[in-house]
Amino acid sequence: MTLWYRAPDVLMGSKQYSTSIDIWSAGCIFAEMASGRPLFPGSSVKDQLLKIFKILGTPTEETWSGVSRLPEYRPDFPMYNPIPLENLVPKLDSAGIDLLTVSLRERTGEEE
Repeated sequence: MTLWYRAPDVLMGSKQYSTSIDIWSAGCIFAEMASGRPLFPGSSVKDQLLKIFKILGTPTEETWSGVSRLPEYRPDFPMYNPIPLENLVPKLDSAGIDLLTVSLRERTGEEE
């Protein structure tokens, strides 16, 4: 499977599997279908994580409890603030943005 659809916790070495990992991938594909281009087109694991963080924000212990315990987590990741998904997938209406947001939220530790 290409890096473009892998959840950030998987990219940071988590061995835990749940259906939310598949939901993340489906959300990435959904965004690509709506925009005509990949949401996170990384060329390496590090690049993939940075592309995710630049859009969804860099996770911290405050936003994603336990993130610093992931094997490949680095405390020196650049800090990015999240940007509105509406800016990246303008063809989606509010229900589509909600669906995309929910599909990506759990993997980045954000609370509803």
